[in-house]
Amino acid sequence: MNFDGEDLSRKPLADRLAPGETHVFRDCDLTEADLWGAPLGGARFESCVLEQTDFRKADLDGAVFTGGGGMRARFNDADLIDVSFTDVDLSSAQFGGALLTDASFTGCRMIGAALTGSRGTGFTVTGCNLTLANLGGCSFRREHIEGVRFDDADLAGCDFTQATLTNCRLIGARLFKTVFAQADLRGADLGELDDTRLRALAGAVITQAQATAILAARGLTVL
Repeated sequence: MNFDGEDLSRKPLADRLAPGETHVFRDCDLTEADLWGAPLGGARFESCVLEQTDFRKADLDGAVFTGGGGMRARFNDADLIDVSFTDVDLSSAQFGGALLTDASFTGCRMIGAALTGSRGTGFTVTGCNLTLANLGGCSFRREHIEGVRFDDADLAGCDFTQATLTNCRLIGARLFKTVFAQADLRGADLGELDDTRLRALAGAVITQAQATAILAARGLTVL
């Protein structure tokens, strides 16, 4: 079923969507739309308004979101295996309990998004703004993360083992019990490091310039 330019805001839609069909939404207003538990596997959302859209418990496996977006969309407990978000505004979106195995976020604005408590074997982020996001406990093992801002994000308990961060920022990020074993942080802006944040970087690879800056902040001069 195709929806083109429709105002679907604040409407219950799950009963209109037949299982087994591929649904396409183009330039639709889905503000506060009710898609709780909807069968949306393989669906496409193109330049749609998603302000507070309710996708909780929806089947979104293989769905594709391109452009558009809106604050506070709810994906709690949804199935998001192989879903892709490209250039979508997901600020303050909620993903608690969502199954995010092999999901990808590319060029997304995710300020204040909450992904802590999500499930699955991991997801990828590229070119995203995750400032103030809550990613507590998420796994980025062996991922190549490029162009991501983690400024002031909560990364407590995250696993970056053997990950490579390129053109990324960790300024002010909360690193309590975060694991960076064998992580390559030579391409990351680490910001100022207090003792807690510095301990979290144990086992990581950094540049000589980064090490010099860390020591200089503690009153030591490297010759």
